[in-house]
Amino acid sequence: MTTTLRPPAVPLVAIDPYFSVWSMADRLTDDFTRHWTGKRNAMTGLIRIDGIPWRFAGRTEPNPEQYYTEPEAMRQTGVQVTPLSTIYRFEAGGVTLEAVFTSPLLPDSLELLSRPASYVSFRVHSIDGKPHAVQIYFDVTGEWCVNTSDQKVILEQEQSDGLTVLKASHAKQQVLNASGDDHRIDWGTLMLAVQQKSDTQTWIGSAQIRKAFVRSGELKPADWEPQLATSEAHEVRAAQPVLGTLWDCGEIHGEEEKSHLIVLAYDDIYAIEYFGEKLEAYWKKTGQSALEMVAAAYREYAEIIIRCEAFDQRLQADAIAAGGEKYADILSMSYRQAIASHKLVLDSKGQPLFMSKECFSNGCIATVDVSYPSIPMFLLYQPELVRGMMRPILKYAASDAWPFEFAPHDVGQYPLANGQVYGENAREAQMPVEECGNMLVMAAAVSLADGHLEFAAEHRQLLSQWADYLLEFGLDPENQLCTDDFAGHLARNANLSAKAIMGVASYSILCGLLGESAEADRYLQAAKDMAVQWAQLAANEGEGSPHTRLSFGSEDTWSLKYNLIWDLIFDTQIFDKAIIQREIKWYLEQQNRYGVPLDNRKSYTKGDWLVWAASLAEEQKDFEAMIAPLWDFMNETSDRVPFSDWYDTITGRQIGFQHRSVVGGMFIKLLKDKGLAQAGQS
Repeated sequence: MTTTLRPPAVPLVAIDPYFSVWSMADRLTDDFTRHWTGKRNAMTGLIRIDGIPWRFAGRTEPNPEQYYTEPEAMRQTGVQVTPLSTIYRFEAGGVTLEAVFTSPLLPDSLELLSRPASYVSFRVHSIDGKPHAVQIYFDVTGEWCVNTSDQKVILEQEQSDGLTVLKASHAKQQVLNASGDDHRIDWGTLMLAVQQKSDTQTWIGSAQIRKAFVRSGELKPADWEPQLATSEAHEVRAAQPVLGTLWDCGEIHGEEEKSHLIVLAYDDIYAIEYFGEKLEAYWKKTGQSALEMVAAAYREYAEIIIRCEAFDQRLQADAIAAGGEKYADILSMSYRQAIASHKLVLDSKGQPLFMSKECFSNGCIATVDVSYPSIPMFLLYQPELVRGMMRPILKYAASDAWPFEFAPHDVGQYPLANGQVYGENAREAQMPVEECGNMLVMAAAVSLADGHLEFAAEHRQLLSQWADYLLEFGLDPENQLCTDDFAGHLARNANLSAKAIMGVASYSILCGLLGESAEADRYLQAAKDMAVQWAQLAANEGEGSPHTRLSFGSEDTWSLKYNLIWDLIFDTQIFDKAIIQREIKWYLEQQNRYGVPLDNRKSYTKGDWLVWAASLAEEQKDFEAMIAPLWDFMNETSDRVPFSDWYDTITGRQIGFQHRSVVGGMFIKLLKDKGLAQAGQS
């Protein structure tokens, strides 16, 4: 599907929170490429057509010198974002160039999903029927392996399995040395790999080599240009070190097409510190080395790309059927980001841990109320990853280190998962009803998705404790935070109460799955009784009020009741459907240019909750009407950052947050349509 969407930012390399590079401009040549945080992680692409140099990616000079003129940009004729690939098309000098960036995050293989290798492929052919001599140069900078550009890097080159592998690494290797939000990795090794062929050259050294290619089409710098010794450490800002490669396509004729492949990879050595233990990334579980990993990525490329294309086509077709073309665009923009906001590792028992980073929020790791909105995508394509989100929280909650009777918010700050950091563990800063409800809904949903009940049985004691907490405190919540903590504390939160009710219903589902019918009936009846009281408490004055309240006792207020969606997905039939459909009618009447606000207090919204609320609609036309403004926000916002989920519905400006895993929640309409019983087989 060719989309007309102008993405706010375009994913290029999207693997994990450290290895994630984007184009934040309309054209790939308009700006340097950047890490998701906005810091420069540059790649540069140049092409010579019949001796004339052009640019197709990034820039060549931070501060152009008088004797050097940057090559003109090729005309970008299109950009297409699919779930797994980004395809750019360019034209110049009678030649068309297609540059494809693929991160093969295929959910049916955790090894492949964890593999830190991303593809850059080129295809060129003549479009004017004439022969053309073509050469392509591509590089990435030392910025990719440091946190700040005043740090120094070491450059190396190796040959292995028919590949030339160029490497850059921070000169001071201190693995897992820091945590934080606006922070980039400065340990491990960045790699650029190409096949050893007569038509391919490589370069490790100064970015001045780009000028040599522009002048002559060769990787031979002038005598007066500075060289970088591979045995020395070089400051990134001053030396501008790059890993570069030149592909000489030769002459292309007529309909002939030539192609070339580059692999970009990153070995982080250790990925996560987990309660004092340093854990390697999941892909290392067989003992595979970094060079072996890169070689496997090359060897398996043809088969992998076929699988990627099939996955893309199936997902996009399903999305169009569920919610139309714009919904398909939203899901295509969400897929890679949702995964790249996580790191997949194994615990000491050999169980997957899928650890999220709360990006541009506070950097927390394995945050429950970030996992909860993200799960629709993972329930559809790989339910085990939902369990991987929950395991760290359950381990922490069962330990003596957690003092409370309700569920934790997080287990640390990425990449250090050594215990909760949110609110400095003060009771008043916690989210008791929020996190208990989230964990119970997640447990029920993942158990229904693939029928594997061992996980729920293993953690039954905690789940039971949290269900009873919601029975006692969930219906009419005290003054506390919910996942929308940016709005502050709120007492008697009607939407939070709905979550508590669905948490109790979720525990009923778990009891039923575990064969305890009496307990299942007891908790289900309790949830239904709570829902009757909820309807009375949430109703505004007058029979048949057009909407429910933001908080109990607050007349003429309203909010998106996105937590009600689980009543429809679970088919528990706890809440009156007439109430839900009146909510949809009200939401449609409250729309601003870029969507329905989160509640009556502010004009901002959350994109994930907007799609959840839209999915309450019985009619697809109502769903499409509610999500169309979200598409408009993405298409028109002036904030060029990876898909922000928190923005103003009047101005289209980002309020905060970017590159967060919660965009996995955009898949909830697809999950609702398919049903949980079919979800894990998608």
